[in-house]
Amino acid sequence: MLAECLLSRPSLAPQIQSFIDHRAALIKIAANITGCRSRAEDVVQDAFFRLESAHLPSHSIKAQLSYMFRTVRNLAIDYYRKQAFEQRHRGSEEEGLTVEHQEGASPENLHQYQETLELIAEALSQLPERTRYAFEMYRIHGQQQREIARELGVSPTLVNFMIRDAMVHCRKHIEASGRHA
Repeated sequence: MLAECLLSRPSLAPQIQSFIDHRAALIKIAANITGCRSRAEDVVQDAFFRLESAHLPSHSIKAQLSYMFRTVRNLAIDYYRKQAFEQRHRGSEEEGLTVEHQEGASPENLHQYQETLELIAEALSQLPERTRYAFEMYRIHGQQQREIARELGVSPTLVNFMIRDAMVHCRKHIEASGRHA
């Protein structure tokens, strides 16, 4: 029904038809990443709605296909990462029942958090400027490693190592102070 409605819009008809024609391949790509066909179908459906709002009528069919496949791949990766994050942080119902309810952090906890932040700031100040920049842009500002690499004129792999090294340095600095993060 939705596809029929969208196909009736002349500017989107070729894009939507192309999407429908390649749906099985798109689901297969998403399923390879998510590990589940039903999740893959959800990803493809999300991509379908993004395509509808993308407004790409002036691009070639090849560019449109590339956009579709890239969108499905990226959405599947995002979905997989979200699922992995949720599984790492998921607890049992019993654990949830034993959590203490607090209106706010205690003054002691706030003081500990502040001390930890000061130690991290101190540790970061000891790092080379480029490493500190990569770490802050990635961990604080949420910039992608590819973008950081482009700004610094280095490879994304090197940016990954700089971020890892900064994290290890911060942990060691906190441990050396007698605190545990």
